[in-house]
Amino acid sequence: MITRQEILKALEDVRDPEIPTISVVDLGIVTDVILNEDKSVSVTMTPTFSGCPALKMLENMVKEKIESIGIKQVDVKTTFDVPWNTNMISPKGKEMLKKHGLAPPPEHNGVIQIDILSHVPCPYCSSKNTVLKSPFGPTLCRSLHYCNNCRQAFEQFKPVE
Repeated sequence: MITRQEILKALEDVRDPEIPTISVVDLGIVTDVILNEDKSVSVTMTPTFSGCPALKMLENMVKEKIESIGIKQVDVKTTFDVPWNTNMISPKGKEMLKKHGLAPPPEHNGVIQIDILSHVPCPYCSSKNTVLKSPFGPTLCRSLHYCNNCRQAFEQFKPVE
């Protein structure tokens, strides 16, 4: 019998289409996995943003991955019952964001103000000698920064409450 932990481990292979270095598990969008008595599996996901264009793709990828490890009946449901926030990203996920060239969001206590985007550690050299160029990046979840030490422009995955 396959365990919940084995399913979560398998789901680490399911990558976010926009940031392929991070899994749906480490991004924190898989919020529940239930092994039912009839040997089916129910997965609940919470999207990072309500208008995420990859929702159906992610649901299908999760379903296909679980079926590939021998589960015949898989139900994947997306819900907004548990709102996603950036504190749900695992420590490994934050390292994977850095590997992708994105500064990870800082932990927050639910109060996010613009100054949290100032002096963000550079994902390339870790310097805090950085400046916010724009709180608005190419997507809703990113801001634009510049590192004065290594002279690299970079994006930060903005904190979301």
